[in-house]
Amino acid sequence: MRLLRLDDPGGVMAKNRAIVKLSGANMDIDLATPPAEIEWQQDRCPWNDAEGTGTHSCAVKNVSICPYFCGIEYLDTVLCCYPHENPFRKAGR
Repeated sequence: MRLLRLDDPGGVMAKNRAIVKLSGANMDIDLATPPAEIEWQQDRCPWNDAEGTGTHSCAVKNVSICPYFCGIEYLDTVLCCYPHENPFRKAGR
């Protein structure tokens, strides 16, 4: 667990200036849901677009993490480095 300190004396985080990074999240993340099946705007996965498929997911619970997946930015933005593999990804994972 890592603790991040935020310098935000008068902003949203004024009362709680610490964010805790917790390891071991187990989640499903994809950008492959057909637009007719969701009520929000969603960008398409660039890997799926390049291959003309809908099979690739960013993270599949208990299964895999995409080699191009670089994380999530608040609130719900996927960070993707396609077509280059994630430079922070540890070998063998």
